[in-house]
Amino acid sequence: MFHRIINTSDDFAIAILRLTFGLVFAAHGAQKMLGWFGGYGFSGTMGFFTHQMGVPAPLAFLAICAEFFGGLGLIVGFLSRIAAFGIICNMLVAIVLVHAQNGLFMNWAGNQKGEGFEYHLLAIAIGLLILFKGSGAMSVDRLLTDDRP
Repeated sequence: MFHRIINTSDDFAIAILRLTFGLVFAAHGAQKMLGWFGGYGFSGTMGFFTHQMGVPAPLAFLAICAEFFGGLGLIVGFLSRIAAFGIICNMLVAIVLVHAQNGLFMNWAGNQKGEGFEYHLLAIAIGLLILFKGSGAMSVDRLLTDDRP
């Protein structure tokens, strides 16, 4: 079972996508977990998720961890399929609970109430590719993948 989760090719294009995806989500996760990059940190984010949004605390905790630890896992390419799955779940919930009501497009002009879900769709598509194909080249998963018969 573990081998099926980490099995991946030596595809360099997937590695580029995985690294970029990981950097973006590690940064977003660092906002929520550590308060970096203008974020509110763990307690502030938990408070927002649980009190203002009504998300149960265990699910709020998982959402923060999926972005932060999932992003870090993607950067090094360790358990990338699991990391991608967690981020896909986060993005689906964000679309349904927050962004669907604002339409597809982001609020570039500042003339709508909130942000659309185009970013989330792109993240889901990237996450699905990693979920199906694995970590690619330059990853811990690749180092652990045994290609011998």
